[in-house]
Amino acid sequence: MHKTRNLQFAKACGMKPHRSEIEEAVQAKERLRIAAGMAEKELFLQYGLTAGGLDEARVRQSRGQYGGNSIARKKRDSLGKRLLKSFVTPFTIVLFVLAGISLFTDILLASPQNRSYTTVGMVVTMVLISGLMTFVQEARSEQSAEKLNALVRNSISVLREGQRRELPMNELVAGDIVYLASGDMIPADLRLIRTKDLFISQSALTGESNPVEKFAEPDSLAPAVLIECRDLTFMGSNVVSGSAEGVVIVTGRNTMFGALAEKLTGKKQATSFDEGISKVSWLLIRFILIMAPSVFLINGLFKSGPDRWLNALLFALSVAVGLTPEMLPMIVSANLAKGAVAMSRKKVIIKNLSSIQNFGAMDMLCTDKTGTLTEDRVALEFHCNTEGREDLRILKHAFLNSYFQTGLKNLMDLAIIRHADEDALKPLCEDYRKVDEIPFDFSRRRMSVAVADCSGKCQLITKGAIEEMLSVCSFAEYHGCVQPLNAELRAVVLDKVNDFNKRGFRVLGIAHKNYGQAKSVYTVEDEKDMVLIGYLAFLDPPKASSREAIAKLQDYGVYVKILTGDNDAVTRYICSQVGIDAAQTLLGPEIEGMNDEELGRKAEQTSVFAKLTPDQKTRIVSVLRKRHVVGFMGDGINDAAAMKAADAGISVDTAVDIAKESADIILTEKDLNVLGDGIIEGRKTYANTIKYVKMTSSSNFGNMFSILAACIFLPFLPMLPIQLLILNMIYDISCLALPFDNVDADYLKTPRRWDASSIEKFMLWFGPASSVFDITTYLVMFFLICPQMFGGAYSALSPARQLQFAALFQAGWFIESQWTQTLVIHTLRTEKTPVLQSMASLPVCVLSGLGILASTLLACVIGFGAGPQPLTVFYFIYLLAVVILYSLLVSIVKKRFLQKYGSLL
Repeated sequence: MHKTRNLQFAKACGMKPHRSEIEEAVQAKERLRIAAGMAEKELFLQYGLTAGGLDEARVRQSRGQYGGNSIARKKRDSLGKRLLKSFVTPFTIVLFVLAGISLFTDILLASPQNRSYTTVGMVVTMVLISGLMTFVQEARSEQSAEKLNALVRNSISVLREGQRRELPMNELVAGDIVYLASGDMIPADLRLIRTKDLFISQSALTGESNPVEKFAEPDSLAPAVLIECRDLTFMGSNVVSGSAEGVVIVTGRNTMFGALAEKLTGKKQATSFDEGISKVSWLLIRFILIMAPSVFLINGLFKSGPDRWLNALLFALSVAVGLTPEMLPMIVSANLAKGAVAMSRKKVIIKNLSSIQNFGAMDMLCTDKTGTLTEDRVALEFHCNTEGREDLRILKHAFLNSYFQTGLKNLMDLAIIRHADEDALKPLCEDYRKVDEIPFDFSRRRMSVAVADCSGKCQLITKGAIEEMLSVCSFAEYHGCVQPLNAELRAVVLDKVNDFNKRGFRVLGIAHKNYGQAKSVYTVEDEKDMVLIGYLAFLDPPKASSREAIAKLQDYGVYVKILTGDNDAVTRYICSQVGIDAAQTLLGPEIEGMNDEELGRKAEQTSVFAKLTPDQKTRIVSVLRKRHVVGFMGDGINDAAAMKAADAGISVDTAVDIAKESADIILTEKDLNVLGDGIIEGRKTYANTIKYVKMTSSSNFGNMFSILAACIFLPFLPMLPIQLLILNMIYDISCLALPFDNVDADYLKTPRRWDASSIEKFMLWFGPASSVFDITTYLVMFFLICPQMFGGAYSALSPARQLQFAALFQAGWFIESQWTQTLVIHTLRTEKTPVLQSMASLPVCVLSGLGILASTLLACVIGFGAGPQPLTVFYFIYLLAVVILYSLLVSIVKKRFLQKYGSLL
């Protein structure tokens, strides 16, 4: 039978010169199925394994035969596809259509003497500028994101050449022996060869939330569905509790998770930020689709001349182009990329650029206390017997428990070992051998190790949270003898522990149970009728910076809630030291009896939650999200589900693998000050994006009214198509500096969610304000300045003089429109008084100044169709008055807007 299975395995491993991906996947599944039924010796034989694992030569051979361990991430598009995406947006599609129409009307269907390449050339130029800048910015964004993600690496413990090493997961090959502990991600598809109370969460693959227990015994009757094999674990799963060793069978894209990733690669759920940008884009496109036909019809019906319909069409096309914010995609990308790079300097790594918005909008932060509020350097301060006196015997038992456990050693384990080293107890481990262990899990909150001395006498040593320890102890050593743990003695124990807790110490209980003869296997059922022998008191002092950091977060509208599985007395003490109100504390057992509505009300009013299970953390985050933008910061396996449930999952680079994988944002330093700095950068990114969106949309909305009014009463076009195109291009170039603009400190104090309705309100309020002065300029130019220059009204002039009259009018409105449209940026970019209270950044000032200068020179010196126009001193005096009055009007409207809605941007 073994020979048959070996032949099957060899066939499944066989190499073909040009195997398709489907064939590889089928063979990978067959290798898994065969490996599930193999004994350990057979498995080692097939992969050429020894007790020391693979050597480097065998690693290279395995990688060549089975491939590496990289799965399908989001594939980077080809150069052609990235160029296509940069040039094909809703706005550029509109521009392409307009360019196509202009190609027919201006060139193909026009007579040779009337052919004009201006409109087509301008539209193509604008598309090229927008597309190329978007392409360059997107490329920079991708490079920034890749560099930042490279800083976050998941690793696994591997046996290579007789040594246990920590290697990046992507360096694994088939045949590697890996070690698993609580909190680890499964790095590939594995066949287990040793397990100890191993529970795996396979929710990423099956959707089943309950952990599944796995075993090392061969599953000779392998079920039809591989995921149900009890001796196989799969990439994408994670260890909830227990420990194990396994052999890598399938790597990379051929794993079950890899195959799933291939199907899902590239699919990304839109964030509120993405949806908001999309809504704005289509809102502006709807305006264009309404505006352009309206202008075409009004000009065609109200104007005279043989070519009025053709001129009306050309002008309508130019209006549509002028209203198109073709720079929007590029400016959004620039803001996100700049924000991500700026945040990386603040020790915040953004894994997904779109998550910046949720990070900045966060108004509630849920976090554990250990390492966040505290120094994360736990020290063992006391090792006492049940009477509260120092006792070296307690430290010896604790040392054996922590030293011999093979699971994830937490800070308290390391503190015990460190303290034992100081007391020269390290040689104690040579007098004992480990028999078995019962790993820690979050429901029991304790762990046990069975050790035997030189004489063969065995004892089970258990340490854990005091309540859970009391539940498995029937006796206690008190006053030198073992006594039944009755209610009176239990009260004495709890009094001692509570006294430690009130002083900020975290207390673990130590118990043991003697066995005359060692058993080969110990289970949770053996944790009963134990003898409590003493306590361990640990101190993780509050960080000196925590109080200041929490005050800063609250000052920025982010309220901190502590969600911990720790003791409530210790948690209250730490919170009181750092300025968190711990008057109302909600405990895990209390939450169990609440429905979501009741929990939601309580969670709003409570800042401290203690003795929580992982599921309870997730539930609290979920109910808070109904009214808030919630961030969850964690670093353990018990935090992963809550991070996924939060709007912004935050972890640190020292976290367990599954926590880092679940997070949207990684901090390179576990400090609330770092988090605060990142939130500020996120809000700056949002502010500078929304500036462009709101100002451009309101400007375009105002232009719509102005053009409609001009088309009704003017006997000629208010502006040449080429002027409209240049006007729009200069304005957009002026806005390119907005990602680098300053943001008012007061604005950053408030969390802001993306709200598309606020953009419509902004348009309706500020758009018509610009139309007031546009129409005033029409009247002054048509009835005052132009008649003064040409010696009479438009209707009294000759056709040649009428053309000059119209050219001067168009130049005057071109300059006024550019000045007001550009300078209003400085008024609307801030809720404060511009220049005096809030100054724009140097790039914004320089580009807006250059835009004004360029437009003025174009009209007065270079000119358009009728040449340069000699505008009078009176015009520029009038223009200065318009700019001042317009700024005053916008300031008044801004004040009323703020009174009504509370926020400008």
